[in-house]
Amino acid sequence: MKSSGSNKKSLNPLDLFDIRSQLSEEEQMVQDSVARFVDDKVLPVIRDAFEHHYFPKEFVPAVAELGLLGSSIEGYDCAGLNSVSYGLICQELERGDSGLRSFVSVQSSLVMYPIDAYGSEEQKQRWLPAMARGEAIGCFGLTEPHGGSDPSNMKTHAKRDGDDWLLNGAKMWITNATVADAAVVWAMTDEGVRGFIVEKDMPGFTAQEIENKFSLRASVTGALFLDNVRVPNSSVLPGVVGLKGPLSCLTQARYGITWGVIGAAQACLDEVLKYTQDRVLFDKPLSHNQLIQHRLADMSRRITTAQLLSLQLGRIKDRGELNPTQVSLAKWNNCRAALDIARDARDMLGGAGISAEFCPVRHMLNLESVITYEGTESVHQLVVGKELTGVNAF
Repeated sequence: MKSSGSNKKSLNPLDLFDIRSQLSEEEQMVQDSVARFVDDKVLPVIRDAFEHHYFPKEFVPAVAELGLLGSSIEGYDCAGLNSVSYGLICQELERGDSGLRSFVSVQSSLVMYPIDAYGSEEQKQRWLPAMARGEAIGCFGLTEPHGGSDPSNMKTHAKRDGDDWLLNGAKMWITNATVADAAVVWAMTDEGVRGFIVEKDMPGFTAQEIENKFSLRASVTGALFLDNVRVPNSSVLPGVVGLKGPLSCLTQARYGITWGVIGAAQACLDEVLKYTQDRVLFDKPLSHNQLIQHRLADMSRRITTAQLLSLQLGRIKDRGELNPTQVSLAKWNNCRAALDIARDARDMLGGAGISAEFCPVRHMLNLESVITYEGTESVHQLVVGKELTGVNAF
């Protein structure tokens, strides 16, 4: 009888279950191209961007040239990739930094997606090709200053005025706010929640950057203010009324996040693996210590679980069978896993762990935001609880 270990091959410490082998050739090519971009262009500059609180604008034409903006959309100069490929894009980008993945997520899932799904043909022709090429940048206006977990309590409102609409209100914690050419703003109307494409030069529309962040420092975050902004009816998304519109966008973005945080976790594990092999204490490398090996093994377990969840989620999504509760479960699990890994990696680095020379503290600070935005951990737990019990406990 042949030994089960006779064909044993060494395992990739960042992919113990060989998820790579489950990917199609095209999916592997997508992952490899984005990984090279992150290694060659992102990692050399991202530490400085984080430390000095700026978004490297040179990333925009670069990610556009790779076809990463609106990558899941068919036509309109978009790549038309499947959901797993989009997930892999997010994973590799967030291995670089959550701020870069956030930029691509917002542009793709929160701005281009609703225009493609609910927009008129005129709106699609005007915005999607330009956004795919990085010539126009978008942002997504849903969260408001008084709270983000209850979008039904929206204060921003729009009222008809002849052939136009007048928008009033404020949106908070908006990625790309001050660099966006257009914002997809969700507002309450007499008909229900509607989506409006608000252009940056419309009178009464202003954006203000949020300073002094200790998270997502390599990302632009701001507030939007709407003071009697006159928006033509041709800028209203005609294909949806109600919270289904913004919530469906969030499902798209949350899906990408489930993959993205895996990249951040892998970066932290990779860093601490190298460090514990090189760092010698009490006459032996740290990696020879049982407590260290236990913690490394636990990181690997969490990453492997997250990888399997996201891959299965992507296959379900590509079959058109996705349920938002499944996304909530994966977002909850994977964000928690990644944040715990980043925190533990920071601790295992000792004093070096608070230095930006090593990536875990940067990923740790970023993940404090990622676990909060697009639905807090508690919200996703309640979504799963509602699915299990049939009772809404919000």
